[in-house]
Parts: sequence; C-alpha cells; structure tokens
Amino acid sequence: MSGKNEMVQSKATQYLTFMLREEGFAVEISKVREVLDVTTMTRIPRMPDYLSGVINLRGTVVPVMDLGQKLGMGSIEHTKNTCIMIVELEVDGNLVEMGVLTDSVQMVLDLNPEDIESVPKMGTNLNTEFIKGMGRQAEEKFLIILDIDKVLASEGEAALREIDNAGSIQLDDSRPEASANAEA
Repeated sequence: MSGKNEMVQSKATQYLTFMLREEGFAVEISKVREVLDVTTMTRIPRMPDYLSGVINLRGTVVPVMDLGQKLGMGSIEHTKNTCIMIVELEVDGNLVEMGVLTDSVQMVLDLNPEDIESVPKMGTNLNTEFIKGMGRQAEEKFLIILDIDKVLASEGEAALREIDNAGSIQLDDSRPEASANAEA
C-alpha cells in the first residue's frame, strides 16, 4: 500500500500560491528562486507602467513587474503583505531573474494532475495561453495556474533591452570600472 502512495506523490507538482485582488494564483515552485519583502525600486524612464522598476539583488539588477497591472487587474497596493517573487525564466537562451510584485504569497501546495482542470474556452478573441490550468482548491475554489514564462518572456526581453540601452546599468558580470579601464 505504501507503493501506491509513493506513486501518487511522485506525480504531484509543487506550486507557490499567491494572491492578486482576492484571487488565488499559482506558479510552479521550480520557477521561483526566492520571495522578498518589497524594497526600494529604481524606476527606469520610458518603461511600460507595469514594470515597477529595478532592484539590486546581491549586486545584480533585477527588473520588477507589477503582475496585477500586467494581467489587467490594477496596480498592486503596497501593504505589509506585498512581496516580490524572484522568478527565473529563459530569454534568448539565457536564464534571467525577474521580480514579480504580488499582493501576498500564501503557501506551497502539492497538486496532482487530476486536481488540475484544463483552461476553459472563453471565446476566440481571448488569449489564455499564459494560463496552464485551473487548480482545484478546497471550498470549490480554483487557483489560476500561470505559465510564468509566457506571462514574462516578452516583457523580460523588452525590459532587459531597455535597461541595457540605458547605458549606466550593467546586466552582466562586467564592472563599469573594468570597462572604463579597457577603453583608456
């Protein structure tokens, strides 16, 4: 009988659940590197409104997106529960960290494939490809499981390009002083 339980557990995927405007969302835990309290963000001129700015994460510039605004749910109101999820996605073949501003992070949840419903058809003009599925939760509620790569990929790429074009912000391991010395 323990073999059956092990088989069921091996199918389960872990998700980090979070809230946006009283709605439950989830992303695969393997995509989340860490969760941070909101810190000082530097706003980059001419960035889209849903890009809140950049933060310094242990010496690395990390763009932060307001997920509520990106998903058309309005800007995140900063409270004591507001946090930044640092997620990792692939952009142009490179792994890139990006911050995602949420109302609050809830918990890690195991979901089996049978607990995840496919995305309902909502009409031909609605793009739902950024939703992986609908996770069943207690009390007849659903979690919206996001494909975070599809939500962030084009914005991450554009944000990185814009920040790189700003000139003064370094996105790689090169040091400004090393570049200045090389030019001299």
